[in-house]
Amino acid sequence: MAAITAQAVKELRDLTDLPMMDVKKALVDADGDQAKAIELLKERNKKVILKRAENATSEGLVRVGTSADGTLGAMVEIQCESAPVAKADDFVFLADQLVKQLLTGPGAATPEELLAQPVPDRPGTKLSELLEEVIGKIREKMVVARVLRVAGPVGAYAHHDGKTGVLFTATGEKMGVPVLRDVAMHVAALKPLVTLPEELQADLVAAERTRLTTEAAASGKPANIVEKIVEGRMKTYYAENGVLAFQLFAKDDSKTVSQALAESGLKASGFTRWILGN
Repeated sequence: MAAITAQAVKELRDLTDLPMMDVKKALVDADGDQAKAIELLKERNKKVILKRAENATSEGLVRVGTSADGTLGAMVEIQCESAPVAKADDFVFLADQLVKQLLTGPGAATPEELLAQPVPDRPGTKLSELLEEVIGKIREKMVVARVLRVAGPVGAYAHHDGKTGVLFTATGEKMGVPVLRDVAMHVAALKPLVTLPEELQADLVAAERTRLTTEAAASGKPANIVEKIVEGRMKTYYAENGVLAFQLFAKDDSKTVSQALAESGLKASGFTRWILGN
């Protein structure tokens, strides 16, 4: 049996960043052959994945990002077993690489499609291999639960605890302006139900408009004034029923979200809000 030197253990640990005792055991079992030891470590990482397959993943991160030119936004949810792991450097690095590849690569509709792609900052390694590597280091089950990429103008926001993420999209020419992220933050905080009035249940909206029209007409005011009164009250109705465009803007409640966007020539078109695990 070949002698396993401290230098050989250090070299393999530096190469794999796995626990010292795991590295030493792999070298012993491989009779000092580094390449064989690496293969053994990979196999043992897969066994960790199988062993923990039934474990619950109730912690994790929702991570977001936008391309440098503001034309794309991406969001990824990656789950783990415990809260401390969700803050671990290796776990955060994995989440950020998933987002970066989603933004710079060909895109992906499913986690499986994304995991088959390369690690942006580590050429020659697939994201699936990086996932296995991080699981091997930390010894917890990890799952890439959801991935999303959208076209801009887009704003992205993730809450500081990593459990809420938002992608907000608009129509218009300007990309990457601060108001887009501000509206994404607004969505996270105020939790609108829909973006525009036409997304509400049509019969309920019609009933409310009829009620307000009857009420305003009873005042005896001219029809054109009645119409203006109804339109004003419908805006309040939309805001109270969770329509993003008509809510008072969280960053400046002297204007609505629509008015804030209009200052940059933009109109709200949609949003996606993820809560970790929901």
